[in-house]
Amino acid sequence: MSVQERKERERAARERLIVATARELAEQQGWDAVTTRRLAERIEYSQPVLYSHFRGKREIIGAVALQGATELAAAVRAAASSANSPRERVAALARAYLDFAQRHPAVYDAIFQLDGGLEYAQEDTPEPLKDAFAALLECLGEVAGDGVHPGLFTEVFWASLHGVATLTRAERLPPEDTEPRLELLVDRLAMV
Repeated sequence: MSVQERKERERAARERLIVATARELAEQQGWDAVTTRRLAERIEYSQPVLYSHFRGKREIIGAVALQGATELAAAVRAAASSANSPRERVAALARAYLDFAQRHPAVYDAIFQLDGGLEYAQEDTPEPLKDAFAALLECLGEVAGDGVHPGLFTEVFWASLHGVATLTRAERLPPEDTEPRLELLVDRLAMV
């Protein structure tokens, strides 16, 4: 292994450590607690080392969002693949999505609420974000209905899930009614 390869591996490892630490801190204390100073202290590197990887908190949020989008896509695909019918796939997708949002609120916020400097719904949207949408589209496209554009249907269904996730977390909707809401979404919106 060359010196250059070793340095690249060490740099990649530091970057993963920064992202993992930011994510952990955000999940424990919220994104307001994530500062470059606190991250530098926690990872035991100087702030200039941190800035050699990310220009600031916004880029760190973006990195967490990309990682989270990859995880969300995998969770949705795994849930949908274990179901036997279109209705079961849609219900499994919805449960996996809401479960991800509930178990990883800071990551969910990084993906959908905070400014991570990422472009959404654009030609230059990063691949993990495109893939997360594709994971939803793969399942929801099959139930969009005659004459309904699958991508548009997926956007509306996703927006509904996002609303349920954020309103439940903000205690605007009672959490004990999440399952009936999900059933209503699946039965009425997806009509499967």
